[in-house]
Amino acid sequence: MLLNKPTTRRKFLLGSLLALPLSDLVFKGLTAAQAAEMAAPELADYKPIFFSADEWQFILAATDRLIPAGGKGKAPGALETNVPIFIDQQLHSPEFGAEIYMQGPFNVHAPATMGYQIPFTPQQMYQTGIKLVNQWTQSNFQKPFHELSLEEKDAVLTKVNKNDGIDFAALGEENLKASQFFGQLLADTKHGYLADPMYGGNKGMKAWIAIGFPGARASFTEWVKQHNVPYPLGPVSLLGESA
Repeated sequence: MLLNKPTTRRKFLLGSLLALPLSDLVFKGLTAAQAAEMAAPELADYKPIFFSADEWQFILAATDRLIPAGGKGKAPGALETNVPIFIDQQLHSPEFGAEIYMQGPFNVHAPATMGYQIPFTPQQMYQTGIKLVNQWTQSNFQKPFHELSLEEKDAVLTKVNKNDGIDFAALGEENLKASQFFGQLLADTKHGYLADPMYGGNKGMKAWIAIGFPGARASFTEWVKQHNVPYPLGPVSLLGESA
């Protein structure tokens, strides 16, 4: 779920850059997408507004393994596209998850056809899930998740995804399965990677460029039936940035 937010410093800077005449951008050697990327925060300098310091380290490490850089065609990863910033800003919004019915009763063992059966908001799910995964890695590796090797991180995330070897109930939480936490994390990571840049992720439309997605172009119907032909035009964002 993508939400509108009050004007932030990033959006103000972005609007200022995009308000420059095209001739000024060309003179400065910048495309609209490059100007927008300059206005986006640097991940290394970003201060999380929802996550604690320890939770932020987990999110950085986990999203990096879910969408690592250097995939097919040397595509950018979650960190290069500011996916953690997207997740942090979404969770900070009080509207995120507000539509979920939270009056119970809940049955965490019910089939998926029974709908949302978790007595946690997404915010609570992240806080609980991160705490329990770190608790498990501390017991088994004597270190938090973000300090594990790449191979160990992948193995832990696989266990969380499959409810295999990491049992949240055994760790004291019977109302949340490890796989449910993983599903939320994976879904939000995908959303941050592929969403419009105005929501904090997909920095510089790098993910769209990598997959050849046209974005919010007003018309590209002439290319719909041209199969096996590379799309030659770069993407356009909802704010009019073009790559």
